[in-house]
Amino acid sequence: MSNSTPATIEDVARIAEVSIATVSRAIHMPEKVAKSTRLKVNQAIAITGYTTNAMARSLRLGRSNMILVVAPDIGDPNFSSILVGLENEARAHGYGVLIGHTQNDAQRGLEYLKFFNSYQAAGLILFTGILPFGHQAVTARLPPSVGVFEPVFNGGIPYVGVDDVEGARKAVDLLISEGHRRIAFIGDSNTRLAYRRRRLGYEAGLAAAGIPSNLVLEGDGTVESGRLALEQLFMRDDLPTAFMCVNDQTALGVALGLKARGYEIPDDFSVTGFDDIPQASFMTPSLTTVRQPRTAIGKHAMALLLAMLSDRAAPETEILLRPDLVVRNSVGPPPGGKKR
Repeated sequence: MSNSTPATIEDVARIAEVSIATVSRAIHMPEKVAKSTRLKVNQAIAITGYTTNAMARSLRLGRSNMILVVAPDIGDPNFSSILVGLENEARAHGYGVLIGHTQNDAQRGLEYLKFFNSYQAAGLILFTGILPFGHQAVTARLPPSVGVFEPVFNGGIPYVGVDDVEGARKAVDLLISEGHRRIAFIGDSNTRLAYRRRRLGYEAGLAAAGIPSNLVLEGDGTVESGRLALEQLFMRDDLPTAFMCVNDQTALGVALGLKARGYEIPDDFSVTGFDDIPQASFMTPSLTTVRQPRTAIGKHAMALLLAMLSDRAAPETEILLRPDLVVRNSVGPPPGGKKR
């Protein structure tokens, strides 16, 4: 096929050995086409370059069937599962997904918004928890947007995520039921709204049990921040019997720090996390944590964005999915204590 001749849907159908109608369905309604047929059509599209030409047509028409997903860290264990939900829902309605990886660089996030000036994207999914500063200078108006994973701090845009308060409450209630009364919260943040909500759940659980909240340490959700918080508590000689961590990465840092000091989990200290990333079940001992329904979050977020694009309804401010407590082996009674 000549490089100067734009590929057509007929070219795709010929190479895939299917009808033109089947190609159209595979592109716009993939859930109605057998997987083996979809694979053949996708291979033919890749060979002919038809996808590129389809995007070029959308640019000429001044509209796009692509959704821009802006994420600060595509290596985050939560990202891939949420992306699966986003992409499946998008494809089921004839949309594709573009990924903008900011690498925690605000300027990159701003550059990705230029996609909307050139009609390369129709809507925006934000993982960053913050709108790119100065976006008004790049786009005349913010495109239809939905935040996922992290509520948007400065945007007032709709958000789809897990109920962080309820999830944290489930974790602290478990620790209290095991007999713990000195429970440290690791990972408080003034800028991460999800982390702040998890602290609220922690405090609500303690208040309901009549336990004062006085062991709260800041953190940024990294393994190192968990280790640092642990060392701070040891330096202060103000140790809890249990660590309630804002996420699983923080819990891993706490666990590594405890083991480096010769302590055993859960015999000496109990540890809980939040997210249920894949590594949580492979830690030693396996981590008790709060599971986010990540694929469902992605599906609901994309469905909300597509509804906004079609003007079917006013967007809901927040859709919070219920978390599950996953009990494994990192929680037990406090040393010398008894389960109440």
